[in-house]
Amino acid sequence: MDRRQQKTRKAIFDALGELLESKRFENITVQEIIDIANIGRSTFYAHFETKDDLLKSMCTDIFHHIFTSGLPQESDLDYSEGSPNLELKLGHILYHLRESKSNLKGILGGESGELFLGFLKQYLHDLFGRYKAEFEPSVPEDFLLHHLSGSFAEAVKWWMAEDTKHSPEEVASFYMTMIGKLK
Repeated sequence: MDRRQQKTRKAIFDALGELLESKRFENITVQEIIDIANIGRSTFYAHFETKDDLLKSMCTDIFHHIFTSGLPQESDLDYSEGSPNLELKLGHILYHLRESKSNLKGILGGESGELFLGFLKQYLHDLFGRYKAEFEPSVPEDFLLHHLSGSFAEAVKWWMAEDTKHSPEEVASFYMTMIGKLK
C-alpha cells in the first residue's frame, strides 16, 4: 500500500472512530464516514466492500500488534513470545483494548459487538493454543480453547461496560483466578 492509500485508509478509520464516540456502529452510514473522511464514495469502496468490512479491518489493525507472535519487551514487562506468563499477555491485550476504548464502546454497544467479539475470539483461540500445555484439562482441546477464548472475550465486554474501572492487571488477575491456576 502506498502512502496515499495509507493516508486515505487512516482518514476512513479516524472518521469511523470519531462517529463511534457518539453513535452505535449500526446507526453509522457510509455517507457519514465519507463526509468526515472527506473522500468520495468510490474511494471508500476501493478500500472496503462494506461497512462491516471496514469494521473487520479496524479490528484486525487493533489486534495486529496485540497478538503478533513477536511482541517485544515493553518497559518492565516482557510480552515476548518466550514469556511464560499468560497473565502478563492478557494484561497486555487489555492495555491495548483500553487505548481503543472510545471505539470499542461504540462497537460493543450494539449488534456489531457480536462481530467484534467473534474476531477477538479467533485471535484469543490462537493465543490460548500456545498455552494449552499449561492446563491439565480432562476435556477435548478444542473445547478448552473455545471456553478460554469465549470467557475472556466476555470478560472484555464486561470490562468495557464497567468503563474499564479496574486496571488491566486486575482484570487479568480476575480472569486467571476464575480459570484456575496454571501448573
